[in-house]
Amino acid sequence: MANSFVFSSESVGEGHPDKVADLISDSVLDACLAVDKTSRVACETLVKSNAVVLAGEITIPKLGSKPIDAVINIDRIVRDAIREIGYVNNDDVFHADKVFIHNLLTTQSPDIAQGVDARKVKGKRTAEQGAGDQGLMFGYACNETPELMPTPIMFAHRLGRELTAIRKSGKVRWLRPDAKSQVSVRYQDGKPIEVVNVVISTQHTDDVDHAAIESYLIRNVIQKVIPAKLLNSKTQFLINPTGRFVVGGPQGDSGLTGRKIIVDTYGGWGRHGGGAFSGKDPSKVDRSAAYMARWVAKTIVASGLSEIAELQLAYAIGHPKPVSVFVDTFGTGTADDEVIAQAVQDVFSFKPADIVKQLNLLHPIYRRTTNYGHFGKKGLPWEVTDRAGALVAAVKRRA
Repeated sequence: MANSFVFSSESVGEGHPDKVADLISDSVLDACLAVDKTSRVACETLVKSNAVVLAGEITIPKLGSKPIDAVINIDRIVRDAIREIGYVNNDDVFHADKVFIHNLLTTQSPDIAQGVDARKVKGKRTAEQGAGDQGLMFGYACNETPELMPTPIMFAHRLGRELTAIRKSGKVRWLRPDAKSQVSVRYQDGKPIEVVNVVISTQHTDDVDHAAIESYLIRNVIQKVIPAKLLNSKTQFLINPTGRFVVGGPQGDSGLTGRKIIVDTYGGWGRHGGGAFSGKDPSKVDRSAAYMARWVAKTIVASGLSEIAELQLAYAIGHPKPVSVFVDTFGTGTADDEVIAQAVQDVFSFKPADIVKQLNLLHPIYRRTTNYGHFGKKGLPWEVTDRAGALVAAVKRRA
């Protein structure tokens, strides 16, 4: 990379249409796992105007031949998620109590199920649980922040969290749920040295002027969240740069599950395999293997084996082992990348069934992941680095 460059990352608030869809999908997933931890869920949500459409596949083995709605109240789950976000104002076209819900969910395809299930069937080479699809997943970590995440995306997330906290506290009555943030950071010799500009767009009521919004957000959100040492007289603040943001949420734009994959991961800094997360149970390696890759990448950095680490995994549908495991420390490793990759496979198992066990994924934890990134949050199992010592020992044996 150049000695000096500017890198930008964005985040979106809970009321952004795509995140509304993500939260509904993850709420359905958690409800299914609460009933039966072996549930297979692939729930997609579309929101627009005053309508919510759910599509995808759900199988809850514990129910047998009973319909899903015998134990899962989809209507209530959807409305509660929307209410939690904050679409409850009298003038909201998209309103928790008034939206029309169209449920197009069916059961999982038996052809997919036999590839994932831990059983032998004709044409399948093993009786082990296989990956639910082919694909590649990435995990990334770096030592720029306490969360071992890139600086721009963490600042963007923190701005969004603070904005939401203020709105939900009731302190500022003109704030509404839809919002976006973006932070551009200048790097010098690989280190973040200043914030070049900050963009915040937030939905608001019609009775507040732009100057009041701009002044309040600079003082109470930006200057509170971003360290003063990274701000200077040249830092540009772009607050609601269109001048008006009254019509927002699904009224202003459609939302779809899985459309904010860069917001969900590393803000564009680390690579992404292309698969979305929300609404998918952990048999889907798009989600579980991406969490696994983050866990391993973070462990590599936390152990002191490198300053930066990126891990790529690749799978074939129905096959229990990854077809490739690749580690890149971008020249910062204390050992060769190939040695670290071998040690990683000594310490961690990347079989889908083992990922689920190692990270304890068969629990309703997924609503906690929906907003402000799936990585860099305390309390999530893939953020724990308790195998750092074992990994260091494995590298020493391999070196």
